[in-house]
Amino acid sequence: MSTAPKPEILAAFEAAKGFMPVDEGLALYAAAVEAGRLGLPLLEVGTYCGRSTILLADAARAAGVTAVTVDHHRGSEEQQPGWEYHDPETVDPELGLMDTLPAFRRTLHRAGLEEHVVALVGRSPQIAALWNTPVGLVFIDGGHTDEHARADYEGWAPWVAPDGLLVIHDVFPDPADEFTGQAPYRVYLRALESGAFTEVGVAGSMRVLRRTGAGHPVGSPAAR
Repeated sequence: MSTAPKPEILAAFEAAKGFMPVDEGLALYAAAVEAGRLGLPLLEVGTYCGRSTILLADAARAAGVTAVTVDHHRGSEEQQPGWEYHDPETVDPELGLMDTLPAFRRTLHRAGLEEHVVALVGRSPQIAALWNTPVGLVFIDGGHTDEHARADYEGWAPWVAPDGLLVIHDVFPDPADEFTGQAPYRVYLRALESGAFTEVGVAGSMRVLRRTGAGHPVGSPAAR
């Protein structure tokens, strides 16, 4: 399988609501294609409206595996009303709360990928506590507070299989990006320091790490 998506998949990605630029999407797709060869599910934390899910689902389809996406669909911190990334179209007019699940379902339907995705609707830590299956790839793209980024890492990184990939989005080393990217950056550093992962790719704010088999993703309680 090519490590570049077909034109119709790339077009669906670009047409979907979301914030991931094309270069990072191509890097995610290449990682998903590689991880798919392990024959294990490909999992993302942070669905939003399904922009990145399109890429994972297409790679999963080709590999004969399933893409799993985890989100409560009420929006992360920076997507709430009054913040930079808020989209009024994602607000449920009856409840007055964000609900990106309908947009996500439309995204997958338009791309013809519904049957290749399992959507888990709920809080990441709650779902991770029930999970017990190794995965070929974990893509962390959820909340950007330290609490949420840390919970996503601790809940899901241990399930990355040997030679599998951990992909972290919105990694910004500059302290000026404290709100948008410092928490993912700190999780990225923690993954490297754990000895369990080795960096194998960079694209914009995306970091791709391979599970090397050494170390433990979470480490001792004192390291958390």
